[in-house]
Amino acid sequence: MHAESQIREPLILGNKTYSQITDDIIRPVEGKANKYWYMLFTVAVLTFLWGLGCLSYTIGVGIGTWGNNNGVDWAWDITNFVWWIGIGHAGTLISAVLLLFRQKWRLGINRSAEAMTIFAVICAAIFVLFHTGRPWLDYMLFPLPNQFGSLWPNFNSPLLWDVFAVSTYFTISLVFWYIGLIPDFATVRDRAINPWVKKMYSIMSFGWGGSVRHWSRFEEVSLVLAGISTPLVFSVHSIVSMDFATSVLPGWHTTIFPPYFVSGAVFSGFAMVLTLMLVVRKVYNLQAYITVKHVEYMNIVIIVTGSIVGVAYLTELFISWYSGVEFEQYCFLNRATGPYWWAYALMMTCNVVSPQLFWVKKWRTSLTFTFVMSIVVNIGMWFERFVIIVPSLCRAHVPSTWTMFHPTFIDIGIFTGTIGMFFTCFLLFSRFFPVIAQAELKTILKSSGEKQKKEAALHAHDHEASHSH
Repeated sequence: MHAESQIREPLILGNKTYSQITDDIIRPVEGKANKYWYMLFTVAVLTFLWGLGCLSYTIGVGIGTWGNNNGVDWAWDITNFVWWIGIGHAGTLISAVLLLFRQKWRLGINRSAEAMTIFAVICAAIFVLFHTGRPWLDYMLFPLPNQFGSLWPNFNSPLLWDVFAVSTYFTISLVFWYIGLIPDFATVRDRAINPWVKKMYSIMSFGWGGSVRHWSRFEEVSLVLAGISTPLVFSVHSIVSMDFATSVLPGWHTTIFPPYFVSGAVFSGFAMVLTLMLVVRKVYNLQAYITVKHVEYMNIVIIVTGSIVGVAYLTELFISWYSGVEFEQYCFLNRATGPYWWAYALMMTCNVVSPQLFWVKKWRTSLTFTFVMSIVVNIGMWFERFVIIVPSLCRAHVPSTWTMFHPTFIDIGIFTGTIGMFFTCFLLFSRFFPVIAQAELKTILKSSGEKQKKEAALHAHDHEASHSH
């Protein structure tokens, strides 16, 4: 008797042919945008403009318009910076790490995740540029030639490592994303009727002809870039966490920060990918390519990373107790029971408790439930950064410096503005660039298409039946 192997669920639904895949994925780029797109775009642009207004006000009046005070000098803005950088993590992880592991399911979502990385890093950069206080001197963060006199950056400062880590990460992500787009630009170019559109896409596609030589080079470059960007996924957030860990503040001066920041970043990044993909799927009718199976795989990643983050929180509490250092113990006690106890409770509920609901298959495969949960996770991850920064600073060593942080409407305006900017960029991207890497998607049609799977199963069944006779 033969042991029957479980056939994996198809990743491309419907009886799709190669030309249908092209039509479905290029259609949003060629045709007119639908009403959903215009509605979302209007909301995003208005929010973005409001944020720009708040930023302009900050430039005119000064950093004093933010709620930062003597005790809490790293408040809302650095929370937002770390949150945005974290969201940018899933893009590179989905593209690079899953490419190296030859995971086929990444092909439905990698393009959007990479675009998301780029926009999230741009949003994060805004906060750091303004937080330096004198943005016109930011060029001093780069190693300058000696003609500038005795100016040389302080290489002991983790803020300087940040500049290198984030700019490298941004550059590699941008190159990775653009190279993946080249074959698709060529497809749009070949289908375009308007001469201007044809000209634009032919410039962007760098004369791609789709020959074997082009494809083999494309594969090589993708692998090399994936190899380079995989360590970057881990380095960027480790370095961001060292901004905290190299200080001597109780509650920050810990060695657990790098791994726990990285898993938290992947956690929030995957949640944001889910939020975006569920919207894209609806607006552009891509249900055949972004399937429930994709959602389920991403939810499994969320269970794993959420559990790692939960273990990290408990480890922190244990180590603060075990260390016997009163200041450290007080810091964690204050986080959980002090004036900001509600933020700690929110963080624990959203990040540790809620992902565990995905163990139930019915919920893990429910699109509405997943959409709500993906937003809950990102709220929780924002509060994680808030809890690390604000309660630790507002109750420092000297009681006379104890103070509470209250965000001003400018703080809130700039943050909502970056969310608006992120969605504006993403909606424009989805309008002019194919959201799914259709050229690469076709490579898995034979092995993962629904019709092909059924034929393979039938063939195997017939083969077995003839053997048993």
